[in-house]
Amino acid sequence: MIRDRGRIKWTSMMLPEHVKLLRDWAHEDTYEHQIEPDEQQMEHMNGIIGEAMEQGKDVTITYYANHRHNLLIGSIHYYNDWEKKLHVVDRFSDPHYLRLAEIVDVQFADE
Repeated sequence: MIRDRGRIKWTSMMLPEHVKLLRDWAHEDTYEHQIEPDEQQMEHMNGIIGEAMEQGKDVTITYYANHRHNLLIGSIHYYNDWEKKLHVVDRFSDPHYLRLAEIVDVQFADE
């Protein structure tokens, strides 16, 4: 029976810099690509954001940060037009500031 140790047998012949680059490359391989919403989705999200701010409803926001899509559930406190950011307060009363360019999807939390 052949006992192959896989990657372990090759690391002794590699420089530490090469091992680090391979690990970084494997980590970068797990990155997600940002989804770009089209105009119809943007119009729908704009309506949901306006209604949620007006009536104080909770929303579920999918946003892109640090090469990942993240989920945030909370209420939209206000919109900063100068910096193009939404001020969202989550269910634990923690503030979050999301740029409009990072937002991928917005839905009402009760749906």
